[in-house]
Amino acid sequence: MEYNGIKNELIQQEVYDSLPPVLKTITEPFDGRERDIVLLSSLGVLSASLPNIYGFYDGDSVSPNVYALIIAPPASGKGVMNYSRILIEPIHQMILNRSRAEIAAIEAANKNAGKSGNGEVKEVPSLEVKIVPANISTAELYSFLAASQHGIVIIESEADTMSNMLKNDWSNYSDVLRKAFHHEPISLSRKIDRTYIDVREPKLSLVMSGTPDQLKPVVQSKGNGLFSRFLLYTFDEIQEFKNVFASSSRNYKQAFNEASQNILYKYDQLFSLENPIEVVLTTLQQERMLEKFSFIHKDVVENHSASFLPNLNRHGVILFRLCMILTALREQDFSQTSWTCTDEDFDCGLNISLKVLKHALIVHNTIDDGGLSKADDDFLFGLGVQFTRQRAVEYGKQLGIPQRTVDDKLVQWRKKKAVKRIKQGVYKRTVN
Repeated sequence: MEYNGIKNELIQQEVYDSLPPVLKTITEPFDGRERDIVLLSSLGVLSASLPNIYGFYDGDSVSPNVYALIIAPPASGKGVMNYSRILIEPIHQMILNRSRAEIAAIEAANKNAGKSGNGEVKEVPSLEVKIVPANISTAELYSFLAASQHGIVIIESEADTMSNMLKNDWSNYSDVLRKAFHHEPISLSRKIDRTYIDVREPKLSLVMSGTPDQLKPVVQSKGNGLFSRFLLYTFDEIQEFKNVFASSSRNYKQAFNEASQNILYKYDQLFSLENPIEVVLTTLQQERMLEKFSFIHKDVVENHSASFLPNLNRHGVILFRLCMILTALREQDFSQTSWTCTDEDFDCGLNISLKVLKHALIVHNTIDDGGLSKADDDFLFGLGVQFTRQRAVEYGKQLGIPQRTVDDKLVQWRKKKAVKRIKQGVYKRTVN
């Protein structure tokens, strides 16, 4: 796919060559789009697996949490995202089992206290988990965030599950997602059951995949703020029928299971720290980041829609968080008060963030806010006032747009009355 000369390219090989060992191990069995999806979804999951890690960005203390979103057609191979869940499953089970045991013990003690009439009745705590489904109410999300010591992660392989929740008054937690990205305080008050939940620094990670149609209800528009918070990866190719009997595929889960034990050990070490560890960038790394993002900022202002600037700004903090994750995965000395990001990990984080920023721009240009998107507008006007379907297909091929996508555009343009069909296979533009 390519719009206005911007391609949704693969993540470059040099990134994979320089990954921390645990990430290198789980990505090696894959290639192409699947490898990129495994890497990005794993980074999203791992961003919720590193307690007591922080850094300062724009004067505020931030945690590593990121929102990763994979947008691709059906049968495109994005299902490999589900392997990333394995990385955090042991942590989730440990927290869940411990919380259930604590709740059961308190409930039993309260029951005995009630029978004797002499004991103190304690408040039963909310259930604590690490993995949260997308199909929950707003109140449940608040409860899980409040109960969690070091944050939670939403993992959802079908974006329409969240889309359906955001359509309801009782489960529209879009504002929670937007605020939690920056760890802004959130609170919930309900008079009917005298509930009051206050979360001062919510920590939330998100890993989700879906089709382009499923994306629309989630982000709703370019200006709603949620879209700009995603580390987004998109492509339009259909995966060929793969060799489902390949011996290499047998090692997928094994690699993730082994990696999950490594992550569980790191989680335990970080969880037990008395003081959190700060991740810092070197002065040169800071200068390189500012120079690169200042250059891109100028390019966006001069050549693209200003509505994309929030994406650029938030990809700065996404880059910093990627550096935090990569540094924490590589470091082994937990006695330090701070970890300095290596140039290797900074380059890796920078390359990933710049690549997904291009992907975000492609999606940004295709979001429909009522009329034609900028990409569709440019495409349509490039066809002239009157054109044939074959001309549209050929022009789309030059721009890297598949034939089936072009045909879909023709249908959508007719619905929006941007074009009318003169006769079979011949169209006329109706907008100026």
